[in-house]
Amino acid sequence: MVEKKKLYSYEIEIEGNTRNLVINCVGSLYYPSIEDNEFYMSMVIGYLIETGFVNNITLAGERNYIYTEEQAQMLYEIAQAYTHLIRQEKIISIAKLGPTDSEKKFLPERINTMRSIVLELLRSDPVSAYVKAIRTLREQKVKMEALPLKQRFIFKTYVNALETVITLLEKTRLIKKAKPFIAGHKIGDRAIYRELFEPIIKPNFMLTRLMAEAPLKGEEVDSYNIGKFEKSTVVIYKLPNTVRLKYHISPPEFNLTEEENTLLTDAQKVLSRYKPKGAEFVDPSRMRMVFYNIAKDLLDELAVSKGLHMKYNEIEELSRILVRLTVGFGLIEVLLEDPYIEDIYINAPIGQTPIFLKHAKYGECETNIIPNIREAEAWASRFRMISQRPLDEANPVLDTELFLPAARTRVAIIQRPLSPQGYSFVYRKHKPTPFTFPMYINYKFLSPLAAGLLWFLTDGARTMMIAGTRGTGKSSLLGCIIGNIMRKYRIITVEDTLELPVEYYRKLGFNIIPMKVRSAILGEKSELSAAEGVRTSLRLGDSALIVGEVRSKEALALYEAMRVGALANVVAGTIHGDSPYGVFDRVVNDLGVPRTSFKATDIIMVANKIRGAGQLTENRRLTTIAEVRKHWEEDPLKEQGFVHLMEYDSKKDMIMPTSALLDGDSEVVKSIAGKVRDWVGNWDRVWDNIVLRGKIAKLMADYAKKPGNSWIQEADFVVVGNDNFHKIFGELKEESGYPDSKDVLFQFENWLKTQIRMRKKR
Repeated sequence: MVEKKKLYSYEIEIEGNTRNLVINCVGSLYYPSIEDNEFYMSMVIGYLIETGFVNNITLAGERNYIYTEEQAQMLYEIAQAYTHLIRQEKIISIAKLGPTDSEKKFLPERINTMRSIVLELLRSDPVSAYVKAIRTLREQKVKMEALPLKQRFIFKTYVNALETVITLLEKTRLIKKAKPFIAGHKIGDRAIYRELFEPIIKPNFMLTRLMAEAPLKGEEVDSYNIGKFEKSTVVIYKLPNTVRLKYHISPPEFNLTEEENTLLTDAQKVLSRYKPKGAEFVDPSRMRMVFYNIAKDLLDELAVSKGLHMKYNEIEELSRILVRLTVGFGLIEVLLEDPYIEDIYINAPIGQTPIFLKHAKYGECETNIIPNIREAEAWASRFRMISQRPLDEANPVLDTELFLPAARTRVAIIQRPLSPQGYSFVYRKHKPTPFTFPMYINYKFLSPLAAGLLWFLTDGARTMMIAGTRGTGKSSLLGCIIGNIMRKYRIITVEDTLELPVEYYRKLGFNIIPMKVRSAILGEKSELSAAEGVRTSLRLGDSALIVGEVRSKEALALYEAMRVGALANVVAGTIHGDSPYGVFDRVVNDLGVPRTSFKATDIIMVANKIRGAGQLTENRRLTTIAEVRKHWEEDPLKEQGFVHLMEYDSKKDMIMPTSALLDGDSEVVKSIAGKVRDWVGNWDRVWDNIVLRGKIAKLMADYAKKPGNSWIQEADFVVVGNDNFHKIFGELKEESGYPDSKDVLFQFENWLKTQIRMRKKR
């Protein structure tokens, strides 16, 4: 049986190099608040006199009120001042307050005043102690200056004692911070402390801390709700003297009643004894379902035992929260429900800095969430089990993926010795549904003509490399291209960390096979290398080949296969590089692919982040579509081996066609046309088909912008739309020969309108 802790007892919890003072406040008649309650301030300072310095102070009740290191330091300095005045200065003594016979008549009043300042006020209300000392000193100086010089000595000792108190307190951070608010202060008024102290509040069933109060002097920029089941409120604040915005979230855990908090606390204690089986760890969705069912039964039993009448949906809500906090990833899961979040950064040393994130609208933001090292260690253990990859000092890097009900995420973890201060995590969130060309048009990532060209090249079974720096949308564009491969073809994907929306496309009827290979960074021997994965894919028959990212020796296998014509369908992959020549340099000079093999690349696309003039905003844009010519020998840049078909125009904020494309000077496009009887030697028809595809994509984009029509730009519908484009084109060709693009567009729009009407009738 667990021994019940005594009210107001304390303990020092050690987490790494962090000392936390935890005071049990369960059952207290007073609201646990240092800033509002003189009882708690006095008690905390008293404990700091006993324990010495601590990094955090926690008042543990139904919810935990955590005061951070800066606030703990302020109180610790007051504790030191108190100890110094009592023990070293012996400030309440005859020697300090009235050593001569002439002063004896003042002694009782002086002792009472100094007792009030030091013994009564200093621990419970140090600001009032300081103000009372100042005012008393002022009174004594007035009395002293009214006497002849020879008689002033009877006040000098007392004045010195008061000045000692004042000087000592003025050295503390608390009084320094309080000074701007002290004018007109009333003894006992605690308004100043509400300016200086702001606890981080968290339920006691949670490890992660959260600053619940809105930031002082914060200007609200935006607010919205997130979450499919339990709603969380997000508020974006602009703070003075900083360019980074504050992302302030209020999760459902902080909106529970005291009874619900108690239920979750008790249930968590019971669930902590359950040890998941290895198979459950490897399959997170199965483990979550097991825990969810156990949690519902457990919470229902606990509610009945406590005489609480809870509705079924309330039990379900608490069960989802409990799963998230036991076998899940806590508030990380809540953050990942926000559709605007792209990246989440948890930096070492964990527990001393808040979580940071990348917001699609507001860029880099600081959150009000502070993770806990024990929780981070639990996350690391789960990722080891899920990925079946090592994470230790010999293997300090783990790159894996996380599939949650609300998000698909790539996770990178580093630890000692690579990260000297311990674990650091980066969660790279993927959009739950694939990007599409209509979606990209609405986001201005590319133009309708660029969409038409890329669709044309995909149908033309070209080899394509998507380049860009980190976070420019390479993988998203690659996933989009998969969705434009006709569903009659088989697709093989090769990835070391599963990022492409393979499962999503499988559910849409694509014939797609995913292959997971060894990470080039980790070099884990239990998995097949990426190069072997590519070679294996070539033995699986005629397929489109999609390589998640070309990093290492798989480049050689891929390019050799492309060069000898081992693949008869589209081949596409991503690679780090900021220009077509950057891709050449990376592939040939870094990865060792022969120049002759590199020529197997038909198209290089480059995505970039375009920043605003003030450097505070950035937008992702497709900035280059270039083809690789085959005539050069040594240097494609010097020998004009790269021909740009489309380039980004900063004034129009859009990728635009070059004269080479407009004039039909594209060997790749001509090569595709040369295999279609109706296009051979007829550039106008080829160009018309590219433009038509762009108009089809823009038509869907325009209809998707209308209220209630956003589903039109989602992959589920766009894939069907692409199929119908081919169907309409083929039917018109059979009826009247090569079709006019206007007739195709007209019939496609009629089909689209029909789909919208049918949707509204459901």
